[in-house]
Amino acid sequence: MDIFSALTLLGGLSLFLFGMGVMGQALERRAGGRLRVLLEKLTAGKLAGLLTGLGVTAVIQSSSATTVMVVGFVNSGLMTLKQAINVIMGANIGTTVTAWLLSLAGIDSGNLLIRLLKPSSFTPVLAFVGIILYMFVKDAKKKDTGMILLGFATLMYGMEAMSGAVSGLRDVPAFQQMFILFKNPVLGVLAGAVLTAVIQSSSASVGILQALAVTGQVSYGAAVPIIMGQNIGTCVTAMLSSVGANKNAKRAAMVHLAFNTIGTAVWLAVFCLLRALLRPALLDEPASLPGIAAAHSIFNLLCTMLMLPLSGFLERLVTALVPDTKQPELFSELDERLFATPSIALERCHNVAADMAETAALALIGALETLRGYSAETAADIREKEAKTDYFEDILGTYLVNLSTRQISEPDSREAAKLLKMIGDFERIADHAVNLVESAEELREKDLRLTDAAAEELAVISGAVHDIVELALAAFLRNALDAAAKVEPLEQVIDRLKEQMRTRHILRLQKGGCSIDAGFAWLDLLTNLGRTADHCSNIAGCVMDAVHDNLNLHQSLRDIRDGSEEFQSRYREYTRRYALP
Repeated sequence: MDIFSALTLLGGLSLFLFGMGVMGQALERRAGGRLRVLLEKLTAGKLAGLLTGLGVTAVIQSSSATTVMVVGFVNSGLMTLKQAINVIMGANIGTTVTAWLLSLAGIDSGNLLIRLLKPSSFTPVLAFVGIILYMFVKDAKKKDTGMILLGFATLMYGMEAMSGAVSGLRDVPAFQQMFILFKNPVLGVLAGAVLTAVIQSSSASVGILQALAVTGQVSYGAAVPIIMGQNIGTCVTAMLSSVGANKNAKRAAMVHLAFNTIGTAVWLAVFCLLRALLRPALLDEPASLPGIAAAHSIFNLLCTMLMLPLSGFLERLVTALVPDTKQPELFSELDERLFATPSIALERCHNVAADMAETAALALIGALETLRGYSAETAADIREKEAKTDYFEDILGTYLVNLSTRQISEPDSREAAKLLKMIGDFERIADHAVNLVESAEELREKDLRLTDAAAEELAVISGAVHDIVELALAAFLRNALDAAAKVEPLEQVIDRLKEQMRTRHILRLQKGGCSIDAGFAWLDLLTNLGRTADHCSNIAGCVMDAVHDNLNLHQSLRDIRDGSEEFQSRYREYTRRYALP
């Protein structure tokens, strides 16, 4: 093996790892919605969790990525430790899919149909189709499909380059001696663990082992311990991801390590015992690409069969290794570990935004109650809710911006943009709630009283604002177009009420029926009620924009107001319902 072969090996390895990464990311974007469905099935039981871990890992081609995602779920409170254990076990089986795909390179036959199954035969076609879809098709899903094909083609070209580069090693004595050395099971396990820990992917390290197997110097006796060690090495990624997480997230990462370590220790002992007693001739035979894939799958299946009945023991073990503390358990509402699966990270953003929306709505409704009868306890609760919405806006805004910089699908990008728009409106609604409370406190502290007419008018517009807040909340939480469509005509009615009330207020001032100080508080009340309705209109507009794939909020609102008989009908209905006395 000369310097040029070494350079080819490095280039092939780079293409292999790059192709695997690109394919995994594109697969995740393409199947993002399905991943959400799989996540919802986690609570169905042990088998469901196992199959979920298997399915997700088969999609994103990395058990390390799945485990990191699981650590993020546990840290966010989305998943219990018991659920995480089952998913991690399934991930170990799902990661074997890659080795089977790579084993296709070992197909060798004179039959034309069988030769067509060889990657070197169909990979150029996949690459050609992939580049056409990626460069010349505008549809985002088809572009992702193109990236999947290009990633797979790149991966296979890298595999072939590595295999070609190392083929000359079959006659190198030092290389032969190295794999003779790896027949020592302990050294083989260590080698597999170190290699996988460095590249942080058991799928990739199995692929490298398959590339070396083409030399004919890798026996099954050497390959099996290396495969066992790879399962331990892949735990490094999850352990690193748990740094700074809560105790249950640390336990989830520890489950991955304990599962693979115990499974490896048990089956390594069985392997050594069988080799010593039976001395099977298979162990001295050169390992084939399909043979390595089969060994990888069988080993992971055996580990799962061993540990699945012992999931309760695993839970107790990691609980003992990561003990409880006196401090209360805290969950991170938004965990950057979920960036590995943008679609699920976005789903978490939507859940947090829903909490924010409900908090803001409750604050505003509580503020309307203070206008009817002031309560210091209610006022304090409203201020607490407003502070909570400020916190939500801060963490959500930062998280969504960071998420948007990632390679996410077009639908996810639109959803992120929608949430970024709406969280600002919800935060402002909570601000107006506090402003309403402050106006109520001013009236109370200065012993100012509204006239009977003003109080009746305030009750009418307060009722309208209460209803528009509930409609906007329902539109957002349920993505309900029917509720969203009712918001804009009601907002127009509230604007009309506001102007009518200002006119009546001026007349009362001119007749001396209202004090100047009370008048200032009155105008502040009207301003905050009107602006609350404006923000509700923005929220409803965003909901309708998202449904119609349109980000032009003002155009959508104009379309609703102009030339719509439904709008006019609802406007007339709300005008009658909220008529001033």
